[in-house]
Amino acid sequence: MKKRMRALVVARGREPVAPPHTGGPWPLSLPFSVGGLTIPNRVVQAPLAGIGNRAFRAQSRRHGAGLVVSEMVAAHGISHGNRRTRAMLELGDGEQPVAIQVFGADPGVMAEAARAVEEAGADMVDINMGCPVSKVLRTGAGAALLGDPARGEAVVRAMADAVRIPVSVKMRRGLRADEEDPAENARRFEAAGAALITIHPRAAAEEYAGSADHMISARVVAAVGVPVIISGDIADAAGAREALERTGAAAVMIGRAALGNPWVLGAIARGEADPRPPLGAVIDELMDFCGDIAGLMGPDRACHYLRKFHAWYLTGRGVADDDIQALMGEPTFEGAMARLSALRIWHDDADPVIVGRLTVPVA
Repeated sequence: MKKRMRALVVARGREPVAPPHTGGPWPLSLPFSVGGLTIPNRVVQAPLAGIGNRAFRAQSRRHGAGLVVSEMVAAHGISHGNRRTRAMLELGDGEQPVAIQVFGADPGVMAEAARAVEEAGADMVDINMGCPVSKVLRTGAGAALLGDPARGEAVVRAMADAVRIPVSVKMRRGLRADEEDPAENARRFEAAGAALITIHPRAAAEEYAGSADHMISARVVAAVGVPVIISGDIADAAGAREALERTGAAAVMIGRAALGNPWVLGAIARGEADPRPPLGAVIDELMDFCGDIAGLMGPDRACHYLRKFHAWYLTGRGVADDDIQALMGEPTFEGAMARLSALRIWHDDADPVIVGRLTVPVA
C-alpha cells in the first residue's frame, strides 16, 4: 500500500469528530446546477484511474455521492471501436447522475468521444486535463493540455459544440508549479464552453507530494462564473466545509478518502463524523462489492482488481496483517471469498452470521 494511502487508512482508527453545526442546512447537503443538470448534493466521487468502473460508481452513489465520475476513457479507443474501451461507457443501474471522463488531445476525436458518451446516456462528459502519467503526457493529453492552453481550449470548444450535455474540465494547477496560470486557463476553458471546472491545486510534476494549496483553488473560483469543484486532501465533513468556505467552491471531490470507506461520502454530505461501522458490516460491504465486480468483469479479472481493496477496507479495523496479506495473495476469486467468509464468522459472535448476501449458520 502506498504511503499516503496507508496514512489515510491508519487514521480511520482515530476517534471520529463531528463538525459543529452553525445553524441552517448543512452546506454540502444542498443541490447545485451544472448547465441544465441538477446535482443533489455537493459531494462528488473522483474519477479514479483503473478503479472507477460502474460497480464502484454505483456503490459511491448509494453511499451518498451526489455525482459520480468514471475512470478516464481513451478517446482514440472510442473512435477506433475498441471493444474494452467502448465497454467502459456502459452505465449501470443506480449510478446516475454520472459523468464519463475522456482523455485525448485531438479536438475532432474528442468531439466524437463526447458524442459517444452522450449516446451512452451519461449526464455529463468530463475532460481529463490533470493526469500526470508520462505515457499520457507524451500524447499531448491529460495535464499536457495545460501547457498548450490553445489546444485545450480547442478541445473544450469542439466537445461543447458536439453535445447537448454539459462539458466539464478536471484540471491541475499546471504541468509544473508556477509555470502556468490556472485561473487564466480556467477562464479560457469557460469561454470555450465548459460548464464546470474541477481544480486539483497541485502541479502534474508534484503528483501527490506535499499538501493541496486551496488558495490556488480560490483563485480559480474567483476567475470564472461556472461552478467549481475542488479536489485534494479533503477527507471528512469538517475539512470539506472549511474548504468550501475558504474557496467559495460549489462542491468537493473525494477520491482516496473513500477507498475502502465509502461511508465517508454520506458522512460528508450530511455533516456527520466519519462513521466507524463494525467489522462485520465492513466485510459485508466488501463481499457485496466483490460480487458486483465479479459480475462486471468475471472472477479471474476481479480477483486481481480486488486485491488492493482488501487492504483498503480491512487495514486498521482489527484484522491481522497476515490475514490481509493472505487475502491479497489469494490466487482465485472463490478462495478470496472463502477467506472473507471465514473472517466474517471469526470476528462475529452473532448467530446466525450474515455473510455478504447469504445467511450462514454457526455450528
